[in-house]
Amino acid sequence: MPSTSAAPHGEQAGAMPPPAGYPQQPGHDGMGPVPGTEQTARIPAYTAAGHGSTPGGWGQPPYGGGGNPWAAPNPSAPKRRNGGLIAAVLVAALVAGGVGGGIGFWAAGRDDSASTTVSAPGDAGALNRKPTSVSGIAQKALPSVVTIEAQGATGEGGTGTGFIYDKQGHILTNNHVVASAADGGKLTATFSNGKKYDAEVVGRAQGYDVAVIKLKNASGATLNPLPLGKSSNVQVGDATIAIGAPFGLSGTVTTGIISAKDRPVASSDGGGSSASYMSALQTDASINPGNSGGPLMDAGGNVIGINSAIQSAGNGGGMGGESGQSGSIGLGFAIPIDQAKRVAQDLIKTGKPVYPQIGVQVGMRESGDGATIAQTGNNGSEAVTPNGPADKAGLKPGDTITKLDDTVIDSGPTLISEIWQHKPGDEVTLTYKRGGKEHTTKVTLGQRTGDK
Repeated sequence: MPSTSAAPHGEQAGAMPPPAGYPQQPGHDGMGPVPGTEQTARIPAYTAAGHGSTPGGWGQPPYGGGGNPWAAPNPSAPKRRNGGLIAAVLVAALVAGGVGGGIGFWAAGRDDSASTTVSAPGDAGALNRKPTSVSGIAQKALPSVVTIEAQGATGEGGTGTGFIYDKQGHILTNNHVVASAADGGKLTATFSNGKKYDAEVVGRAQGYDVAVIKLKNASGATLNPLPLGKSSNVQVGDATIAIGAPFGLSGTVTTGIISAKDRPVASSDGGGSSASYMSALQTDASINPGNSGGPLMDAGGNVIGINSAIQSAGNGGGMGGESGQSGSIGLGFAIPIDQAKRVAQDLIKTGKPVYPQIGVQVGMRESGDGATIAQTGNNGSEAVTPNGPADKAGLKPGDTITKLDDTVIDSGPTLISEIWQHKPGDEVTLTYKRGGKEHTTKVTLGQRTGDK
């Protein structure tokens, strides 16, 4: 499967150069942000996607006709999207200003009785606002979605989104949303009712781009956790709802579908110093900078992912607050909730992330033929960790890993994103080439605790 780099993290496989601030590194060993290692946060040969703090996004109108689980009774009615609402209002205001004078002149010579205005009957039931409609799901979910403002000690920062994870006040979001405020900065969370609370970082995982924060004083706050679905059950074509604060416009709701699954994506954190990797859910729901960290929900109102990155039409783009970012072009990526939930549990329990690893350093720039283990490691280290999982399984420098279980591996970043879908201790089957011949071996995943 082709890899994808999402703004603000990566580059398109062989197509798009990495974002500014990402040095080109040859390899990666799965030991953290060491350039070129298996788990380093460097830009892979992926489509570059962006993170979302306000300075994230995708877009397509909701599907129409009888296939839409949220369709109103009149399927022929024109569809609207919140993403275009502000522009429509601004245009309407300008047009009304010009038309108003003309109407006044025309009406002066006319009899008011000539009006043919028709009033709507006002039947609220005809609007189909059932609990399972987009409106019904939004009304229930919005009080549990917060707008996060992060400000670093030196004043830098931005805005993103988060959602209530449990009744203890933990809020799930992206690492890049809160990264600027992690060390001596200020963090606040504002609810849909306008109440603002100071918050603190409980733990964050740069590699996964997941963070957990908590309200410092939750008295008076209504803490209703959003229900978590199972991203492993998601299918292409399923309906989606995204909630967030694009460009600081909190409480924005957009809809779309799951347009792809298991999309390898690499993206950078808010500081641009490391990369994260995900086997992402791809959606066309309109998401823009500021949506990052918000929930991607299914038609039942269950969270199936954390909106994290977007692909922009230019070389930059995404949701991380970088200058020159573009908005939604219909390619957005979310961290699967199955993975995010596991990471959140580790962060709440110990404050540190746990990463599965195989103990090799692989090339990060090549794509298409697999993930090749480097001949030599970084800074004089071994490319295959002695007595590590890969070493025990018989892998050697120069081997090219082409499959993990049934998933095709086309690059180093793809290998990392697939490994990180698992837990330490899981056994996986690796297919690799050596000397032109194909081999398979079973590997029991090791682990690394914390970000380096």
